[in-house]
Amino acid sequence: MSGTTDARRPGPSTGSAAGGRRPEPPEAGGLRQAVGDGWTIARRNLIRVKRVPDLLVGSIVSPIMFVLLFAYVFGGAISLPGADGSAPDPAAYREYLIAGIFAQTVIFGATITGSGMAQDLKTGIIDRFRALPMAPSAVLVGRTTADVVNNVLTVVIMTLTGLVVGWRINTSVGEALLGYVVLLFFAYCVSWIMAYLGLLVRTPEVFNNVTFIVIFPLTFIANTFVPIESFPTGLRQFAEWNPVSSVTQAARELFGNLQAGVPTPEAWPLQNPVLYTVLWGVVLLLVFVPLTVRQYQRAAAR
Repeated sequence: MSGTTDARRPGPSTGSAAGGRRPEPPEAGGLRQAVGDGWTIARRNLIRVKRVPDLLVGSIVSPIMFVLLFAYVFGGAISLPGADGSAPDPAAYREYLIAGIFAQTVIFGATITGSGMAQDLKTGIIDRFRALPMAPSAVLVGRTTADVVNNVLTVVIMTLTGLVVGWRINTSVGEALLGYVVLLFFAYCVSWIMAYLGLLVRTPEVFNNVTFIVIFPLTFIANTFVPIESFPTGLRQFAEWNPVSSVTQAARELFGNLQAGVPTPEAWPLQNPVLYTVLWGVVLLLVFVPLTVRQYQRAAAR
């Protein structure tokens, strides 16, 4: 009886055990405990963001930098036609631009989950979590939830910066809130991809390189910064079905930032951007939540 009790007690080191086998994690169960444990992990990650200046600066300064850079540096050379389709209007491009900046920034913000998972694996924190009497899903749920909170902060900062450079919301409060919800929902779904990749790689440095190679082309071969009608045929077709284009188009519609000088898209995903984005998000969750849970169990056991 005492042997059973000792096997479930967390020890100072769980990286190895007698006979080379890891001890089984303590029992934990119940939805209430799972939610509580997940929130505890989320709070840990949020406190870590506040205490690590690099992450905090990235969350606050990067959105401001992107809005100002694209609005006044690139925006000065990429003017869109005005409402009458004739004279280029820099203000029209700034209004067109902000939805794309929103989409790009929240997607890049989702990478915090993956880099955090890779860092926790490297430092052995995952082993410590596994030895505690907490729900097995708490680490993953807490990580992705913390990403949502961080993205809310980022969106608020970008909104204020956008208002300063002349961007305006031209729809109702309800439509604008739905625009923010679509952005945050898609970013949350991407967080599960990042969590999976973070558990798959061996070091945070490898994760950063992999995500940059994948996310950077996805956000640029899209309608985030310029209309896609000028793209070569192959790139234009890719951009039309790229979910980054649909989440951008959804935000643009819900904020009332569709410009009269930009042609109406003919592709189905861009004519139904909210539905297409939600479908993509549901598919990502159905695929990557079980994959990530399985990879977490493998990573914790190796």
